[in-house]
Amino acid sequence: GSPSPCISLVFSFQQIQFVEDKQEFSRFPTKTGRRSLSRSISQSSTDSYSSAASYTDSSDDETSPRDKTQVNSKGGTDFCVKNIKQAEFGRREIEIAEQDMSALISLRKRAQSEKPLAGAKIVGCTHITAQTAVLIETLVALGAQCRWTACNIYSTQNEVAAALTETGVAVFAWKGESEDDFWWCIDRCVTTEGWQPNMILDDGGDLTHWMYKKYPNVFKKIRGIVEESVTGVHRLYQLSKAGKLCVPAMNVNDSVTKQKFDNLYCCRESILDGLKRTTDVMFGGKQVVVCGYGEVGKGCCAALKALGAIVYVTEIDPICALQACMDGFRVVKLNEVIRLVDIIITCTGNKNVVTRDQLDRMKNGSIVCNMGHSNTEIDVASLRTPELTWERVRSQVDHVIWPDGKRVILLAEGRLLNLSCSTVPTFVLSITATTQALALIELYNAPEGRYKQDVYLLPKKMDEYVASLHLATFDAHLTELSDEQAKYLGLNKNGPFKPNYYRYKPRS
Repeated sequence: GSPSPCISLVFSFQQIQFVEDKQEFSRFPTKTGRRSLSRSISQSSTDSYSSAASYTDSSDDETSPRDKTQVNSKGGTDFCVKNIKQAEFGRREIEIAEQDMSALISLRKRAQSEKPLAGAKIVGCTHITAQTAVLIETLVALGAQCRWTACNIYSTQNEVAAALTETGVAVFAWKGESEDDFWWCIDRCVTTEGWQPNMILDDGGDLTHWMYKKYPNVFKKIRGIVEESVTGVHRLYQLSKAGKLCVPAMNVNDSVTKQKFDNLYCCRESILDGLKRTTDVMFGGKQVVVCGYGEVGKGCCAALKALGAIVYVTEIDPICALQACMDGFRVVKLNEVIRLVDIIITCTGNKNVVTRDQLDRMKNGSIVCNMGHSNTEIDVASLRTPELTWERVRSQVDHVIWPDGKRVILLAEGRLLNLSCSTVPTFVLSITATTQALALIELYNAPEGRYKQDVYLLPKKMDEYVASLHLATFDAHLTELSDEQAKYLGLNKNGPFKPNYYRYKPRS
């Protein structure tokens, strides 16, 4: 086949191979009966890139967007957002994000004349924030048509969704969707008269799952899937292992630029932001359990330790557990410290990491939250029983009150804390977004036969290219190998500089 039109930007991918004292509680007055919940809980894997600084809270107008008739300035109605009138404010949010996403803007300018995504019809299911909007508008500038929905019911910045809609992107999302709304929005993105997607950009695998199950004929015509979360990647590998994956897919989650920057550095900063905004908690001296010591867990632990918290780690993997030990954390089973800890943070990607039995044994005033993608880590459903009272005290902050007066503070109903309750660093999201854009370009332009019906990992060369685009922000200057040095190391002077099996430093 003919070479990719942006061969200078993207490279071939390497295929990845499968591999019991009773505690006293200070009593608080309780409200009789269980509070009425205004929103249903999504049991999907959705989680969020939302902003606590969002222009409007979803509760300011209780009318469902599905019951409204809205028209943008171009007369278009193919969208469903909270309030199209917020578009101007959302545009300012996007312009602010662009200032710290210079590498993505640089990629947009370099490839815009070639239009490497001309003819691409991308359906996306990600967090809809100002940063994601910069990615979406980059894809449009490169020639793509896009339809978008949110991967989390609390993730959408309503004003940003309105701004995207105003430019002609069909957006179906708003903050505070119900479970039914969530799947309705996905369905509206996939099905519209005269438009059939040929590329998928997913975060969590819900869009991929929906198309695979409900629209198999459409799914078979997809040219490629780009997935950025550990949950979604796990689902893709399951499909591949069962021989049911009929399109090539890119595993962006395990790219170096995603793992070592978005997962680690982003969470290192945003965990504190999310907890402070929601609870005003003092970290010094607090006893905290971080469940999982992957890149997200490492970032959380480093931040909490720096502010004087006493941090415990739970792990199933002996290698990650040993890393935690060598980094100065005590590795425990959750049941060993459940009565002592002040804060529990889950970041495993698993289900039922914190169970009802453990929640029953936590002390009064404890905080429980999740930093993993899936909302299944904390068994929130088990807390929705008649004997427990729910009290909403702030946006995304609930007090769950036991009959004896004990209160446990649950954040974002067990969904992703940083993007449901605060914001995340724009610069880090630029790194991930640039990687996603390049993966889409490569899959869409790859000659027939380059990628089979399997899951592929980003090559080191692409990771290095994404990193190089972001160095200018720091006025960083790379040292260049001499011919003699390159020959001595057996490397190309232009990279890649590390083999695919190389593991970068586990934490900063």
